[in-house]
Amino acid sequence: MAEPIRTTCAYCGVGCGISATPTGPRSVVIKGDEAHPANAGRLCSKGTHLGETVGLTGRLLHPMVGSKRASWDKALDLVAKKFRETIERHGPDSVAFYVSGQLLTEDYYVANKLMKGFIGSGNIDTNSRLCMSSAVAGHMRAFGEDVVPASYDDLDEADLIVLVGSNTAWCHPIVYQRIQAARAARGTKLVVIDPRRTETCEDADLHLAVKPGTDVALMNGLLAWCAAEGMTDPAFLGDSVRTPDGFWEHIGTGHDLWTTAKTCDIAPALLEQFFRLFAATPRTVTLFSQGINQSIRGTDQVNAIINVHLATGRIGKPGAAPFSITGQPNAMGGREVGGLATTLAAHMDFAPENVARVGRFWAAPTMATKPGLKAVDLFRAIGEGRIKALWVMATNPAVSLPDAGRVRDALEACPFVVVSDVIADTDTSVHADVRLPAAGWGEKDGTVTNSDRTISRQRPFLALPGEAKPDWWIVTEVARRMGWRNAFAYDRPADIWREHARLTAYQNDGARLLNLRRHATIGNDAYEAMAPFRWGDTPFADGRFPTPDGKARLVLTKQMEVQAPLKDWPMTLNTGRYRDQWHTMTRTGLSPKLARHREEPLVEIHPRDAVALGIGEGDLARVQTAQGSSLFRVMLSEGQRVGEIFTPIHWTDQVSSGGRTGLLPRPLVDPHSGQPGFKSTPASVERVATEWKGFLILRGQEPVQLPCLWATKISVPGGALYEVAGNGDAARLEACLPKGERVEAIDQTRGTRRVAIIREGKLAGVLFITRTGLLPSRDWLIAQLSVEGVGASVLAARGPGSQPDRGAVVCVCFDIGLNQIVAAIRQQQLVDVPAIGKAIGAGTNCGSCRPALANLLKETRQETLHAAE
Repeated sequence: MAEPIRTTCAYCGVGCGISATPTGPRSVVIKGDEAHPANAGRLCSKGTHLGETVGLTGRLLHPMVGSKRASWDKALDLVAKKFRETIERHGPDSVAFYVSGQLLTEDYYVANKLMKGFIGSGNIDTNSRLCMSSAVAGHMRAFGEDVVPASYDDLDEADLIVLVGSNTAWCHPIVYQRIQAARAARGTKLVVIDPRRTETCEDADLHLAVKPGTDVALMNGLLAWCAAEGMTDPAFLGDSVRTPDGFWEHIGTGHDLWTTAKTCDIAPALLEQFFRLFAATPRTVTLFSQGINQSIRGTDQVNAIINVHLATGRIGKPGAAPFSITGQPNAMGGREVGGLATTLAAHMDFAPENVARVGRFWAAPTMATKPGLKAVDLFRAIGEGRIKALWVMATNPAVSLPDAGRVRDALEACPFVVVSDVIADTDTSVHADVRLPAAGWGEKDGTVTNSDRTISRQRPFLALPGEAKPDWWIVTEVARRMGWRNAFAYDRPADIWREHARLTAYQNDGARLLNLRRHATIGNDAYEAMAPFRWGDTPFADGRFPTPDGKARLVLTKQMEVQAPLKDWPMTLNTGRYRDQWHTMTRTGLSPKLARHREEPLVEIHPRDAVALGIGEGDLARVQTAQGSSLFRVMLSEGQRVGEIFTPIHWTDQVSSGGRTGLLPRPLVDPHSGQPGFKSTPASVERVATEWKGFLILRGQEPVQLPCLWATKISVPGGALYEVAGNGDAARLEACLPKGERVEAIDQTRGTRRVAIIREGKLAGVLFITRTGLLPSRDWLIAQLSVEGVGASVLAARGPGSQPDRGAVVCVCFDIGLNQIVAAIRQQQLVDVPAIGKAIGAGTNCGSCRPALANLLKETRQETLHAAE
C-alpha cells in the first residue's frame, strides 16, 4: 500500500487535516490527520466520505471550444486573443474574472495579479463575496485590517460561546464537536441565536429565535445592558478604542430590554437571561457565520458584534473574541492575496500609496487604481453589455448567485465566456464558449488558509486525469500568451508562494499584521514539507490595532427596518446548507452515502402555516418570489418560526427539476460589503397537485432527462435513484428505461405500474409508479443492482422474509436509519447518545448526527411517557 499523504479537506473553512492513502488509480482511504491543529484527527461526514468523490464521473477531461474538443494551445490562444481584443476595443474594465474559494492561494494569487496588475482592472471577484465579505468589511471598519482576532484554541478557553446565525452542528461539525468537548471539560455555556431551531440548538443552554434581520438591535441592546450594569471596560476603551461622537447616546436610546425584546420578537425574560449571562462571563467567544453575513445589513451586524467585544474588553485574550467562521476551504487565502474586487493585494486597499507599492513589486505595466465590480454588480454589468468577456473559475454562479435567472440571461448574452472547472456540464458551463479542464481535489498542489488563519498544504495524491491542469498553470499560460511571459515565469506552486510571501512583507513596517516574511525565501523541499502554521499568533493581545493611531474603532450601527408581511408575499424565505451536501453538489452529489441524509430539496414550513395553506408533509409546493419560482418537497418543522420558510442552496438543473433556490432571493446587497441578503426574501408558498408519484432506479450514472413535473436524482451504490411525480400519462417515463428483458406488473384500478429491465441476469433499471397506493422502500431494490441472477420477483420490491424499513438515514458514516435507532432506544432502553453509539455505532465516527440522536432520544421518551399515561 502507498504511503499516506498529508493534505487538507476540500470543504468548509474549518480546514481539517486529512491523511489520504491511495489504493488505486482513482481510489483512496481517507482518515483525519491526528497531527493537524484544526481537527486533531476528527472528520465530519463530508470529509469522511471524500473517497467516494474522486472518480471521474462527469469530469471535464479535455479543453472544449464550443462543443468540440480542442488542444490546449488552441484553447489558450483563443482565450488570450479574445481577452486582448476586448481590452483593446473596450478598455480593461470590459473584462472580468469570477473566481472561487475552491481555488488554492497560489491559483488566486496569479489570477489577481493578472487582472489588477496587468490587465489593469479591479474586476476580479469571488464567490466568497456571497458568504463572508460582510465580515471582511466589518473587520476593516473596526480593526483597520481584515484580521480574524480568534483561533480555535479560544473555544477551549471560553466560559461562554455564543453562536449567531450559525448552524454549526451541520455546517462546521468539527468546530461544534470542539465546543461540545469544551462544555464537557469545563462547563462552558452555549447560547444559540438563530430564527430556526436547528440541530445546533438541541443541547444549547439557551436558544433565542430572533426575528430575521434584528441582530443589530439584539447586539446594541446587549451593549446598552452592559453599559448600564457597569460591565464595559473603560481602561481598554480609553487606551485601545476610538469612539465616534454620539455613540453612547445612540446605544442608550431605544435599546432598553423591553424595546429590544419587542424588536427581536423575544420574551423579555429570555433576553434578560442572555444579557445577564453575557455580562457575567468575561471569557466569551461570539462565533458568527452566514446568518449574520448574508444580509443587506450584514456589515452593521458584524460591527454590532465587534462593538460589544471591544467595549467590554473581550478581545485579544484567551477565550474572548468575536470569531467569523468561513464557509469555503480557502476563502481566507483569497482574502489574503486580494481575490475580492474591493481589495488590492496582501491586505492592502486601493489607496494611492498601496497601488504604487504593489505596482513596483509586480513591475506592473497597468495597475488597477480603484475597486472593481462586486459579484452581483458584476453580473448586472454583464447583462447590460458593459462586460464583454468573462472568465469563471471553479464556481457555478448560475446556481449560487441571487436572482439566478438573470445571471443565466447575462451569461447567455455575454460575447465571450470561459469556464475552467473540474465538471464538464454545470448550469454555468452550458453558457461557455471555452471550457478548460482544471485539477480537482486530490490532484491540486498548493496552500489554503482556514478560518483561524492556519495555513496548510493541500497535496496531490492522484494523477491529473486526461488533460486536466492546475488553475495556476492555466492562468499563467494565458498571461504569457497576452504578452507578460516574464512576469508569470512560474514553474511550480512554490514559486508563487514565495512571491506572495514577499509581497506581504514588502515595505510592511508593521502597518499590516499579515506578514509572511519568513516564508519569502523558503526552498522547494521546505515548501513540500510545510507543516500547518497560523500567522498572527494572538492578534491585538497588546491592545494595538493596524490603524493609523493604533486604536480600534467602535462603529455606529443601526437596526434595519424589518419589513412587515406583504399581501402577495406573506412568507419570509431563509436559505442555507444541509449537513451532508456542499455548494452545488458537483462533488458531494457523487457520494451515495452523503446523498441519503436529505435526498430531495425540501421546503421547511411550520405546521400552522401548512394547515392554513392546505399543504401536507411530503406534498410538492411551489415557492415563489418576485424574482422567480421553483418546486420543493414539503417538510413540516416545528423549528421554523411561523411565517417563515427554509430551502437549501444545493440543487441544480443537472440533478433536479426543482430545488432551484438561487432563482428566489432578491439581488439586494449590503451597501458596505456588497454581500447579498439571502436570509429574508418575501415569498409565497402554494401546494402543487400531482396525479401520480414514483421512483426510477437505473444502473450507472449516465444522466437522463425525465419528462415529468418533479424528478430528483440521488446517487446510490451502483447507479442512480430518481424520485418522480407528475400529471398526465406516467407511461412516458418508460422511455428512460434501458434496453433488455422486460418484466412488468400493472394494476389499472389502483393506477400502479411496476416495470423492471433485466440484462444478462442483472437489474438494469426499475420503474415504480402509483396513483393512489403506497410505494415500497427503495433500499432493497437499490441493493439488487449488484446482485447476479435477478428475476421477475424483483417486482415484489422485497426479498424473502420480513425486512423492516430502516427509515431515513440519520448516521451517514455507518448507514443507520431512523427506525433502526428508535428500535434500539426502545428495545435496549438506551438513555443517552453514548449508549446509542455503544449499542449500534451511530454517532461514533464524525459525530455530525449526535444532535439528531439526542433529539430522537427526547422524542422517543416523550412517546413512551404518553403511551404509559
